[in-house]
Amino acid sequence: MNEFMYERVGLSRAEIPILRRFYFETYGTTLQGLQIHYNVDADEYLAYVHDLPLEQYIRPDPELRLMLISLNRSKWIFTNADDNHARRVLTVLGLNDCFTGIAEVRSLGFHSKPDVEAYRRAMSLAGETDPHQCVLFDDTPRNLAPGRDLGFFTVLVGSREPNSVAHFSISRLNDLPQAMPELWA
Repeated sequence: MNEFMYERVGLSRAEIPILRRFYFETYGTTLQGLQIHYNVDADEYLAYVHDLPLEQYIRPDPELRLMLISLNRSKWIFTNADDNHARRVLTVLGLNDCFTGIAEVRSLGFHSKPDVEAYRRAMSLAGETDPHQCVLFDDTPRNLAPGRDLGFFTVLVGSREPNSVAHFSISRLNDLPQAMPELWA
């Protein structure tokens, strides 16, 4: 993202971290800030920032795959990234056939977490009308808050420490069967 802002938008390296923080806090994503303030083309931005050698950063997790397959419920990816990036990540992780669908930035009309409209649109894409039937997993508390306010059951992933926006906190997704066995009932 920094390189895109430097190379394509022409911002100075000194101002980029400040702007990224401002855009993240104000709009939820750097992309939305760049679209509003610099009329950045979303396709160009997403292609640039997601052109990563994912295999260098993530690996398949067979235990997670087995857990997801055993969970006989509709499972959706809800991401601020685009469909192409989400599918690439799922493929590298070996999870591409574990989900019903992907609610991604384009299908959400460029609304993104934590904008409450993104959650409403994600529910609509998933064909769900009752937020009380949804369980939302995220590693960022600010992304859980709108879901909880709407009625989602929220799980913070990456910490066991209690958090006011999370009904549960788990260190990793693989801990889910022990934390919430009722999902398998």
